[in-house]
Parts: sequence; structure tokens; C-alpha cells
Amino acid sequence: MAKRRTNEERESPTFERALEELESIIARVESGEIGLEESIGEYERGVGLIRRCREILSRAEQRIQQLSLSDIENGQASSPEEDSDDEGGDEESSF
Repeated sequence: MAKRRTNEERESPTFERALEELESIIARVESGEIGLEESIGEYERGVGLIRRCREILSRAEQRIQQLSLSDIENGQASSPEEDSDDEGGDEESSF
């Protein structure tokens, strides 16, 4: 028996759940197992899911940018040059 979703899950699914539902919609429409009217309804639902995914991705990107800026402002981020210098060890101490 299929798991029933709450209205909240249907309206605001997680990113992963939205992708699953999109894949399911695509499979049903492409297989021809649903008629034209239902296909149009599913298309509309898919558009909403795509918007939801974009919204989630946009918020995630903003959070990452904020964290990166915070690290830079606090002097915690290192440049690629600093990282490569650390990997080689201190060459002068080998003498």
C-alpha cells in the first residue's frame, strides 16, 4: 500500500522528495499510462516542484556564501597557495 503524504509534504516537500516526485511524474507521462488531462495536471505539479527545488537550491547557495564570507572575515579561510605550502612541509627544517 502506498504511503500517504500529508498536505504539508505535498505543498513543501524536501528537495529529495521533490526530485523523486518529478521522476515519477516524468515516468508516468512518458509511459502513456495517464491521459491528456491528467498529464496536464501532472505537468502543472511538476512545474511547482521545479520551483520548489530551485528555491531550496537558492537558499542553500546563499547559506554557503554567507558561511564562506564569515570564514573569510574571521580569517579562517586559506588561499590555495597557503594550502599547497602546508602540504610540502617545512623544507628549511630538513637541513
